[in-house]
Amino acid sequence: MSGSLFVSTEWLAAHLGEPDLVIIDGTFLLPSEGRNAYEEYRASHIPGAVFFDIDEIADHSTNLPHMLPTPEAFAKAVGALGISDTSRIVVYDTSNFQGGARVWWTLRLYGAKDVKLLAGGFARWKAEGRPLEQGQVRRPPQTFTAHFDEAGVASLDDVRAIMRDGSRQIVDARPAARFRGEAEEPRPGVRSGHIPGSFNLPSRDLVKDGEIKPPQEIAAAFGQAGVDISKPVLTTCGSGVTAAILLLGLATLGQDDVRLYDGSWSEWGARSDTPIEKS
Repeated sequence: MSGSLFVSTEWLAAHLGEPDLVIIDGTFLLPSEGRNAYEEYRASHIPGAVFFDIDEIADHSTNLPHMLPTPEAFAKAVGALGISDTSRIVVYDTSNFQGGARVWWTLRLYGAKDVKLLAGGFARWKAEGRPLEQGQVRRPPQTFTAHFDEAGVASLDDVRAIMRDGSRQIVDARPAARFRGEAEEPRPGVRSGHIPGSFNLPSRDLVKDGEIKPPQEIAAAFGQAGVDISKPVLTTCGSGVTAAILLLGLATLGQDDVRLYDGSWSEWGARSDTPIEKS
């Protein structure tokens, strides 16, 4: 599994059931989609997969959605799922990395040493007629020793400083109409627009059929958005989920000087003391 961000369905099928291999269903669905990710997991998942609930493994002391929990809370939650920081981990989802990339990023942020994504995701696994199972998987509890990478995540104050000093390019993964302020935000009380000076690259432009596009297409997409991929980047989105897809795309290009704004537009757009642009 070393040397790549992804594993193939063939690889995963050949290693199913190995005790140190943890498979994670990281599917995340927006309320507007009218679906329930956990119920879909229970109805059908890759054998042995546990479900990583982004909304549950989160900081519940804030009203912002699925903010990162403390390292201690994260370690307890994933340890209860049967995941250790030394496990070999493969993450998949059913929605073009909408949740999978966030789970991949989060695990790495807290110190998991070997985390990959499944190329083609659940859709490919199913299309190839590979085995499925139902119900909830319970693995033996494990000890996850968290080593939180503070440099990988940005706070509101960090973003204010970056906006002022230009030390990073801010890249927003939301659809263009929301970025430009032409479409209403899905969360009540959140203004429309974007962080001043930021660039827009909708996350869906980097993904096709459950895979990140080839590196040359990723590089071209960032270039067309006005982003210099050789310089430091801050990714943002609606609530810190699809921003991880931009981060994943940059990782495929070898760019690791990237931070993710966890509060994203759910925080910035809901405040009265943060500037916004529309265009």
